[in-house]
Amino acid sequence: LEFRRVLFRSILESAVNTYASVINNNMNTVMRLMTSVSIVLMFPTLIASLYGMNLKNGLEDNPLGFYEVLAFSLLVSGAIIWLFRRRRWL
Repeated sequence: LEFRRVLFRSILESAVNTYASVINNNMNTVMRLMTSVSIVLMFPTLIASLYGMNLKNGLEDNPLGFYEVLAFSLLVSGAIIWLFRRRRWL
């Protein structure tokens, strides 16, 4: 009877540890994705904040300045996405 109890306890502990390992791996995958997305979204925010300051930067008189900054932000974000996909981080 004692041998059965030890055997069942060992099997149950093994099943619980396996389940915890699967959950941990899934959480790591989700956290890696969320970190990559936040890094990709950081660059357009940084570029917009730098060009949105009340300083002379050369684009305030340009009628296409907004679109140039927008295109530059999209280009940088696209490059970061390409880099992350190439390294299989995203």
